[in-house]
Amino acid sequence: MGKKIKRHGFPVLFVHWTVALSTFLLIVTGFGQMPMYKRYKIADLPGLGWTADYSITLVIHYLAAAVLMLAVAYHIVYHVLRREYDIMPRRGDVKASYEIIKAMLLKKPEPPSDKYLAEQRLAYAFIGGNLLVIIITGIVKMLKNLPRVDMPAALIVWTNNFHTLASILLVAGIVGHLAAFLFKENRALLPGMFTGKIDLNYAKHRHSIWFKKVFKDKEDM
Repeated sequence: MGKKIKRHGFPVLFVHWTVALSTFLLIVTGFGQMPMYKRYKIADLPGLGWTADYSITLVIHYLAAAVLMLAVAYHIVYHVLRREYDIMPRRGDVKASYEIIKAMLLKKPEPPSDKYLAEQRLAYAFIGGNLLVIIITGIVKMLKNLPRVDMPAALIVWTNNFHTLASILLVAGIVGHLAAFLFKENRALLPGMFTGKIDLNYAKHRHSIWFKKVFKDKEDM
């Protein structure tokens, strides 16, 4: 087996999979409250009868939302305290993403990349931004259901619209995120989301900027 280099620690893996699982449950239960599963006979399938029960999907939705908010809060606090902003978008990321995708399609050498590819930083901002909108609007939607809470009708309408729009964009972002692995060049990153480590030679050639930083830091210690 080839040598490995650590790309993610436990906190990153914990947040990634906690957000992934809670988001999946939010999407499934969110559609269940429309209600789609009963209308399209999905609830008639074995073991899926609960998807048509509003009270069950609502409880799961709230629990998943609580887990998501805790994971997001932990993620923000952890990286702010450590001043780690490698995943944040940078100026020129749109152009760099175009150059990387073009290079992959034409089978040409890619421009050097840091720890995260430019399109990964853009995907993070897109998915993260929609998650924040969903969380904020979700809190408002929950508060309006509390006793003696009276909100303007316009606020409720706009809240519902933004919640739905952000949810649709989030699903599109997730599909795009997963579609990135259709490119063979990206598949070497998959082990990193399970073990935290990726192939050393892969990192050296595709993430050369980050690779040099890692070994420079080790030399300075």
